[in-house]
Amino acid sequence: MITMTERITVAESLPATAVVRVSRASFEPSRFAEVDAASKKTSAYIIPALRRLPGLIHFYAGVSPKGSIVQVSVWDTEEHAAQLDRLKEMVINGRRDMEAVGVTFTPIFNYPIDWTWTV
Repeated sequence: MITMTERITVAESLPATAVVRVSRASFEPSRFAEVDAASKKTSAYIIPALRRLPGLIHFYAGVSPKGSIVQVSVWDTEEHAAQLDRLKEMVINGRRDMEAVGVTFTPIFNYPIDWTWTV
């Protein structure tokens, strides 16, 4: 039996061309409940749209009560990651719904993956 203090390393094989896409935004912490609810609402239409895209390996979204929101995704290539720049559910619907609750977006970057480690 593995205890909470023990760690297991799991090897994950990623293509040499894989990238991490990071989208960040901020909001007034007093609006956390609204932003968190809006983020969960957007997942209802963003997740089905993401499922249609080739090359997606992982997608994570999180909202911090300290006034920050992040979406991190792992893609097999830069070209596949760039699909999100044109995805209507993300760039029109999602942006609209998040800006309506006071979210301000920062530029989005894709990062080539140098190394990985998974617990």
